[in-house]
Amino acid sequence: MMTTPIRHRRRLAVLATVLAALTGLLVQVAVSASASVPPTPSGWSLVWSDDFNGAANTLPSSNDWIIDTGHSYPGGPANWGTGEIQNYTSSTANLSQDGAGNLRITPLRSSSGEWTSARIETRRADFKPADGRVLRIESRLQMPNVTGAAALGYWPAFWALGAPYRGNYWNWPGIGEFDVMENVNGIDSVWGVLHCGVNPGGPCNETNGLGASRACPGSTCQSAFHTYRFEWDRSVSPNQLRWYVDGQQFHSLSQAQFDATTWANMTGHAGYFLLLNVAMGGAFPNGVSGQTTPTAATVPGRPMVVDYVAVWQSGAGTDPTTPPGGVDARSTVQAERYQAQSGTIVETTTDSGGGQNVGAITNSDWLRYDGVNFGSTAATQFRARIASGAAAGVSGLVQVRLDSPTATPIGDFAVGNTGGWQSWRTVPANVSGVTGTHTVYLTFSSGQPSDFVNVNWFTFATS
Repeated sequence: MMTTPIRHRRRLAVLATVLAALTGLLVQVAVSASASVPPTPSGWSLVWSDDFNGAANTLPSSNDWIIDTGHSYPGGPANWGTGEIQNYTSSTANLSQDGAGNLRITPLRSSSGEWTSARIETRRADFKPADGRVLRIESRLQMPNVTGAAALGYWPAFWALGAPYRGNYWNWPGIGEFDVMENVNGIDSVWGVLHCGVNPGGPCNETNGLGASRACPGSTCQSAFHTYRFEWDRSVSPNQLRWYVDGQQFHSLSQAQFDATTWANMTGHAGYFLLLNVAMGGAFPNGVSGQTTPTAATVPGRPMVVDYVAVWQSGAGTDPTTPPGGVDARSTVQAERYQAQSGTIVETTTDSGGGQNVGAITNSDWLRYDGVNFGSTAATQFRARIASGAAAGVSGLVQVRLDSPTATPIGDFAVGNTGGWQSWRTVPANVSGVTGTHTVYLTFSSGQPSDFVNVNWFTFATS
């Protein structure tokens, strides 16, 4: 929960414009609807969940949750290590179930100016996928419904900390932190972040962490419920970490990006515990707003409303994104079904059939697909469904490489503006004859730093 990651791409430029327009706007608290924990997907099992179905004005179950109080853990860093100013309490004014299937965490300001709020963490600290499985951590929640100047200092979060942090409090970030959802200052954006290694600097660029962000799909993060999910995938090698909002992936990291010691320190322990809180002020909201928060204009009383928290694990040895036996090279391979990537995002597509595409692709980005089976008959052609809204004079290459992102390309094609980022066309390219099973990399090369292509799907053929 200690980060100010910002991705300097076209979508954040648009977001900044929207935020400027929202300055000073006060959005009233929306009436919220509760939904049950979703049915367990086929091929998965439920590890743990809480639906917050207790009576109105009651605390969450003490069998499942620990309520943190004060300005720090006993003997831990002041202000929870983040500079946040609120006093966490166990008062039902700050923390309570609403009798309608939701938990509400509500920051308040006293007549003397003191801010109070709430922070809870699961008693269980062993959330970790078994070898060969995928762990899915998920919550459906609505961020505090406040924006503009009235929101300065609000810092809601849903996150996880490595079990060894309990009782030590000085081994962060080495024990690992997965920020499933972070938000500050009422911005219509979700941040997903990994913290690891050493502070400052290190492989996770502390104290910022390795993060990405995007606006919530459809309706703003503040005005409606959205589902935030994190997956730790041990069914692929190297392992992968993925972040989603409403089922749309917006961030991923690969084990291959880290040295063995860093990875072992954050994954080799018993597991993780989960946290929900709404902080006020601190490094992240201050850094984003460029001033000390909260301010006199910040409005208290806007809760984060949590519908459920759930943890699932996939069946042994399965990867829900990859069929058993790998991927048929002659099938339509959806671009967002990669096993690893660098520099891209996943977004909703308007192409026929709907679904998602990979976007924000620029020079040196790449996508990786494991276990692509070409069979014994050589594939000699590559086809990709692409779109581009690149500016005049901006173009680049889509390249196919085997088994290494730096291998000599077996084929490529050039891409320029197709009429828009959702104006799709299928482009063919010849490739050197390929047989057998390979890791396929799509790499992207351009002489300009701007985004130049989106990819929806690709396939290989014999002619």
